[in-house]
Parts: sequence; C-alpha cells; structure tokens
Amino acid sequence: MFARIRFLFVLLLIFLTFSSLGTALAEEVPASNEVKSSAVPPTGTHITILHTNDMHARSKEASPEMGFAKLAGIIQDYRGKNANTLLLDAGDAVHGTTFATLVEGESVVKVMNEMGYDAIAPGNHEFNYGYKRLVELSKMLSFPMISANVRTKDGNTLFEPYIIKEVGGVKFGILGLTTPETTYKTNPKNVEDLTFTDPSEEAKAIVSKLRGQVDVVIALAHLGMDASSKDTSLKLAKDVPGIDIIVDGHSHTVLQNGLSADHGTLIASAGEYTKYIGVIDLWVDKAKMTKKEATLIDEKEAANIKPDAKIAELVDSISKSQEPLLSEVVGETAVKLEGTRELVRAGETNLGNLITDALRDISGADVALTNGGGIRASIDTGTVTKGDIITVLPFGNQIVTLKVSGADLLAALENGASDYPNPKGGFAHVSGMTYKIDASKPKGSRVHSVLVGGKVLDVKATYLLATNDFIAAGGDEYTMFTKYTQAGLFGSMDEAVIAYMKKLGKVNIATEGRISEGKAPVAPVQNNLPESTPLPQPQTKPEPSKNSTTPAKPALEAQVYVVKTGDSLWSIARKYGTTWQMLRDLNHLKNPNLIYPGQKIILPNGA
Repeated sequence: MFARIRFLFVLLLIFLTFSSLGTALAEEVPASNEVKSSAVPPTGTHITILHTNDMHARSKEASPEMGFAKLAGIIQDYRGKNANTLLLDAGDAVHGTTFATLVEGESVVKVMNEMGYDAIAPGNHEFNYGYKRLVELSKMLSFPMISANVRTKDGNTLFEPYIIKEVGGVKFGILGLTTPETTYKTNPKNVEDLTFTDPSEEAKAIVSKLRGQVDVVIALAHLGMDASSKDTSLKLAKDVPGIDIIVDGHSHTVLQNGLSADHGTLIASAGEYTKYIGVIDLWVDKAKMTKKEATLIDEKEAANIKPDAKIAELVDSISKSQEPLLSEVVGETAVKLEGTRELVRAGETNLGNLITDALRDISGADVALTNGGGIRASIDTGTVTKGDIITVLPFGNQIVTLKVSGADLLAALENGASDYPNPKGGFAHVSGMTYKIDASKPKGSRVHSVLVGGKVLDVKATYLLATNDFIAAGGDEYTMFTKYTQAGLFGSMDEAVIAYMKKLGKVNIATEGRISEGKAPVAPVQNNLPESTPLPQPQTKPEPSKNSTTPAKPALEAQVYVVKTGDSLWSIARKYGTTWQMLRDLNHLKNPNLIYPGQKIILPNGA
C-alpha cells in the first residue's frame, strides 16, 4: 500500500515538473505568427542618408518640383537633427533645363557644391556635353564623381570606381555604376572611345574587396528598374550579394518606402525633377547593421521647411544672367502643347506633331521623325518664350536629312514601338506619315498600315527623312540609320521650332491620328513584306470575267478607300453597299465619327 502511494506521488512530481517546463518554453518562444505589439528599438549609431536622382537641373520651385533651394532647406533640417548624415546623387543632375545647358552644366555643379553632396554617380545625361566636358565638370566638383564601369580605351576607369567614407565612426564603401544604355541614350558621339562594362561584374569585384574594410556597402547606381533594360538595380541586387543599399536612378522610379530585393538589399529611388528627396535611416552596432528603413519627402511633407537662402540667392543670380536670352517672346499658343514624359514616350501628342512638322518644314523632307525622349517639357497656353522652347528641347540637337529606304523607315517605327504601350524614350513622333501599332504582336512586327503622304509605304522606295543628329547617329537604338550619310544639315531643332511657330502665327495644333493603336489587318493592307516579295500594285486592273458584262473595279477600290474631304463613314458604307458598323469594326475605329482626308479605310471583300 505504501509503495503504491509513493509511486503515485512520484508520478505527480514528474507531471508538475514537465507542466512548469512547458509553460516556461511557451513564454520564451512565441508562436511564429505572433505580431509583437511594439518594435524593439534599434541599437548602435544612427546614420541618415539623403539621396536624389534624375533632378535634370530643375533649379526652381514649381509645384510639385521643389527646386534646389527647397531641397537644400530640407537637407539642412536633417543635418540639424543628425550630424551623421550622408548626401548622395544617383545621376542625371547637370542637364535638362536652360539653367544647365546654357553653361554646359557648370551652374548645377556650383549649386551642388554649396549643398554639400558627398558623392555622385554619372547618369547617361551627364555625358550630353561629351565625356571630355564631363571630366572637366567632375574636376569642378568639391565631392567625387564615381563609376566603376565606365572605361577608356586603355581599360582604365574614367572616374574613381568607389570611395570609402567614415561617418559617425561607421565606415561606408560607396561604389558608382552607370547604365550601359548610355552608349545610345546620349548621342553616341559623346561617348566615343568609352566602354560601359557589365555593372554586376564590376560590382562583384569591388564588393568582395570592400567587405573586409567597411561596415556598410552602398551602390550609387544609375541603372533604373525598367523592364526593357538589361542591366537594372533589381538585377544588380540579385547578382551581387553583399550590397546593403542601392541608391538608384535612371528610370525615375518612385519608391515611397524603398524596395527589399535579393540578399536583403534595400533599393531606394526618389522619382524625378526634385519632386522628392529620399531619406534612408540606418543603425549600425559593432560593424553590423541592426535596422534600415527608407521613405520619401515631398513638398507637402516639407511645407514647414524654408528654402535655403544662400542656395536661393545663387540660383537667382545664375538665372538672372540668362534672362535676356530666355525671356524673348517667340510665339503664342492657343492650346497647351503636351510634352509630359509618360505621354510623349507612349503616343502621339500635339507637341510631338509641332516639332516634327517644323523639321519637315525647314528641310523639305518627305517625312520627319523624332524621339519622344528628346521632348522634355510641356508649354502652357499663352505667350511662348525662347526659354520655353529650349526647356522642351534642351539637347541642342541638329536637324539632318537622310535618304533612307522604306524598309529602314519601317524598321525605325518598329524600334519606337517595341515597348508600346509602355513608355520608351525612342518612341517615334512623325510628320508626313501615319502608322498603327498592334501591341499584341511580337516586337519587330507591331507596326502596320504605314502611309507616307497618304500612300502605302513602299519598302523598296527611297524617302527623304528629316530627323535629329542623335537618332541619325544610332541613338535610342535607331541603328538602321547609321549607314546613311547626311543629305543635308538644317541647324538646331529649337531654332526650327521657333521659326515654324512664327510662320504659323498663333499655334492651334492638335493630335490627328498620325499614330494610333489597332489590330493588324489580315488583308488587304500589308507593309511588313520581305524585300523579296513585291508590293501589291493598286493600279493594275483584273481581267474581266467572261460571264459578266460588268467591268471589274480597280483592285484598290475593291480593297481600300482613301477618305476625301466631306466623307463620313456612313457615306462610304452606302457607296460600297455595306454598313458603317461593318467599316468601324473592320478598321478597329474607336470613334467612327473621327476620320480624316487621306486615311485608308479597308473595305469588306466584295464591296
């Protein structure tokens, strides 16, 4: 009996012991899906990284653009709160408005020196004055310009590839990278003798070297995140372990709270045109980062911060010295001339039409073509100044004519439409011609229904093309034009647009269907024929049937009708024994009330 009681007592002790242990374990190891009510405060040294990208010389405040003085005020405010602050720029700063272009970037260099930047990576537009001028500008900077993948003919880097900087006892390794797209996203002549090597391969070598020397690795990368780009910040993060932070530029991406990428890399990007300044807060304890977080500051969040008076005075003094040239009134417009980045890179706009019409007017060419990426701003209704025009066309491009084949003209349109409907700098604005894009087709086979002067494009014919010297040199991947010698040179684009506006008087230009979206017809219009296939000959008449006394209609009338002044879709349908609804659907017309003289209307078989 006693032994039995003792056995039960031992069992009770064992049960109580394991119950207590289970409770203790449950308190020490929270469930995996438990959300803690409060975050553990970070430990270590607090560092603030302020960053900008793609400012494009937006020097003055013009909502939502904050301008340099406002940015400087924000920077000073943050430095007042935390002395351990870095200021970085990811490129495309020294070009984009007359504030910069009239002095080839020197004005922006002066302002950035006063703002106290710590480093900049050159973007593709930093090379717009030629790489030798960029080297001159880099020597004017009071802080380093760094890039690891821009190399000269002898294999050396054009700039220092990286720097090591200590802030608050924390060592930072900062490497610079520049998009290889620079070879065609500036005038190719600007980067002759330079090679843009693989950013990931260059970064791997540098990161492996830096990791033993520094606490934090930052890639100051003008690579972007566009899906059409081969080398992006996303690819860099995936390819190169060991990069803590990528401060990105080039694609003008707005990352409100940054982006967590491969290997725990934080990617940060502050949009464009001084609309934002990026803020990265990080804490480093005993050479280990304990926390990092990113945000963006815009004009609303910085409403109570005053612009920096010294920077404002500097910007004003530079601007006043340029006023006599820029304030000259050159024209008037009754409508807003649309140059918004997202629009001119993905479709027809009235400003694109005005510019290409000006190119064709001054040159007498059959057709004109310019890239949407070269149109940098809109012009509001009212008086137009020379400064307005130069802001729209800040690159100083010259107008050239080339005698090109119809096949290469078609290839050029295909290049411009390759990313449609996504924005692309190479998107083709045209004059003297119209074309349609079928985005459902593969790249290289999207453009159809091309008309030159109202006639179907002949791939074997030769056309006189007016374009800019950037495109003629193969910029924006227009490599099909590099084999042609210049047939003529007609001065700068901005002067041609000014002359054309004066010729027009009050500008009242609209979009008119030069570029439209629509499914490629199965028949009868085909302009993507291989060169070995002869084009249909509209003037050839078919042989009359032996069993019919009715003469056959010309082949063109049996397939396509060319719209004349006064026509409506209803009148054309009545003439050819069909319905306007049939013509609307066959021609993929979004608005059947909007047809224009010279437009080709496909007719149903037998019409």
